[in-house]
Amino acid sequence: MEIENNRQKPNILITGTPGVGKSTLGKLLSEHIEGLQYVDVGLLINQKKLYKEWNQEFNVPEFDQDMVCDELEDAMQTGGMIIDFHTSSFFPERWFDLVVLLRTNNTVLYDRLKARGYEDKKITENIECEILDVSKDEVESSYKQNIIMELNNEEVPQLEQNILQIIEYLKQWKQAQLQKQQQQQQIQ
Repeated sequence: MEIENNRQKPNILITGTPGVGKSTLGKLLSEHIEGLQYVDVGLLINQKKLYKEWNQEFNVPEFDQDMVCDELEDAMQTGGMIIDFHTSSFFPERWFDLVVLLRTNNTVLYDRLKARGYEDKKITENIECEILDVSKDEVESSYKQNIIMELNNEEVPQLEQNILQIIEYLKQWKQAQLQKQQQQQQIQ
């Protein structure tokens, strides 16, 4: 595992189509791993008004990428962040030590989005994004393969297994960070 920063705590991006379970996973990880802070970027955009226009068709803000990145920059440099957002290509690659791409089958996704009260047009668009691998293509074109973890997230046992896989990855990350620091100390 190659480490390219000196952060003491990792930064994690959790991404995927709306409804795949990003928020649930992110919140649970922040509870299971001491020192990691969960940030729902969609809520952050609304709370801090990190947008300049409103999309009337889907009734959502059209966020300003620069405003979002500027808002997160200091925290990302420090480390220990779990970032949850449905799109990922605008984030600087250097920010993340792990990118988790969550997936789910379309029947489960439909049920989740319907339960949220999404309109049919919005449900259809999100299911099409999942079918066409929009999030997957975005992640694979934006981040190094060795930090991408693609996980299915349809049932509670999968969610629990996903948490364990991420915890194991972070143990390896921490070990690699320690080895890097020891090597740097030997050079000095």
